[in-house]
Amino acid sequence: MPKATSLQKIKIHFLGATKTVTGSKFLIETPSFNILLDCGMFQGLKELRERNWEPLPFDVSSIDLVVLTHGHLDHTGYLPRLLKQGFEGNILGTSPTLEITSIILKDSARIHEEDAKRANEEGFTKHSPALPFYTEKEAQKTITLFKIIEPEKWIELHDKIFCRWMPVGHIIGATFIELKINETIFVFSGDVGRPQDLLLRPPKKPEWADFLFLESTYGDRLHQEDDTEEKLITLIKELVHTRGTLIIPSFAVERLQTLMYILWKLHLKNRIPNIPVYVDSPMGNNVLSVFERFTEWHKISPKEYKAMCNHVHIVTSYRETWEVIDKPIPKIVIAGSGMVTGGRVLTYLKQYIDNATTRILLVGYQAEGTRGRQLQEGLHEVKIYGKYYPVKAQVHQIQSLSAHGDQQDLIDWVSDIKNVPEKVFLVHGEASACDAFRVKLQHRFHWNIEIPNLHQTTEIYIAD
Repeated sequence: MPKATSLQKIKIHFLGATKTVTGSKFLIETPSFNILLDCGMFQGLKELRERNWEPLPFDVSSIDLVVLTHGHLDHTGYLPRLLKQGFEGNILGTSPTLEITSIILKDSARIHEEDAKRANEEGFTKHSPALPFYTEKEAQKTITLFKIIEPEKWIELHDKIFCRWMPVGHIIGATFIELKINETIFVFSGDVGRPQDLLLRPPKKPEWADFLFLESTYGDRLHQEDDTEEKLITLIKELVHTRGTLIIPSFAVERLQTLMYILWKLHLKNRIPNIPVYVDSPMGNNVLSVFERFTEWHKISPKEYKAMCNHVHIVTSYRETWEVIDKPIPKIVIAGSGMVTGGRVLTYLKQYIDNATTRILLVGYQAEGTRGRQLQEGLHEVKIYGKYYPVKAQVHQIQSLSAHGDQQDLIDWVSDIKNVPEKVFLVHGEASACDAFRVKLQHRFHWNIEIPNLHQTTEIYIAD
């Protein structure tokens, strides 16, 4: 008689990025080894942000390892809290990912501490006292657990458990992760970039996936083919005419560098007036050094990189921020953060948002509950540091600068998978986007698709 095949039970815990875009955390529990894939913060709606303060519904000290797809806050920003709950293992990622995560955690910790201090001093808090989500000291402790991996090579994590990080565009250092347990392959997409990115090479594609965890940020739409250059030219020419200010809230990683590159190219072609461009993002400045160090991860030559940086004015201090604000000249200000949730851009908006000559340009995804989404939807006033400000500035948007692939890009990304996955889980997307994407994928591939809920646990049995 043939020998009966024994089965091994794998539990997948969905701890974030379920029917929402942020808070990515997926726990893979095996009988002998537990892996947390990504460890991000929730952002946006208050009910989402409040989840950040809740301990994970799992014995964190039993997690052996964290593996990171990329360095964005919604994939890494919960790491210091993980340590506070007892995690002591290594945190693995590509070199640029760990560099960016270091920058983001330290910058985020500084903002948490500053915001808590301001809330306590100015009294716009219900908590007594307001506490930072984590401190710079806690961020530094987290960074000591980082361990660099080499991309595109299988690495043994534990007995019969292997992992491979494959470049996926999106931001510098970003990857999708293939996890092989025995001979079963789990593919976690992370955030999938766009094939025609100005700075990054096209994403690698998975060729086999027994279980696929697929992001759905833009699963319900196609990016508009708006002409980025023409839109910028029009806005900048208006600035010169009205002597106004163009404020571009920008993510420090990738979007900032892309904007710098486009503006520099337009300047070289003499297509825009020669007005000053100020980059006011301490975190973004640090990310520029990552581009300089890891040239193999992007398409900009060292010569282009230097010329691009020389074209802009890098703001290096808060005092200089106010000097820029006080200059009564037409100017472009690129400042963090991209969803207008914090950072230097709030200082500029407090001064400029009630001025009709101001233009605000949104250039990335705006999550539910963020000021960026409120501005995008035409809200007549926004709340900044406990005070409401009327929105008299014109708000514009460019979708074609998104670092996320749209529905068609995502379909193309999975089109090289040779097998029929046993199950596809749609994650990292708002509920409506996930559902629209589910319908599209089922029509195209006839796959077995599920949209998981927060804190759902799914049991998977694989050959031992």
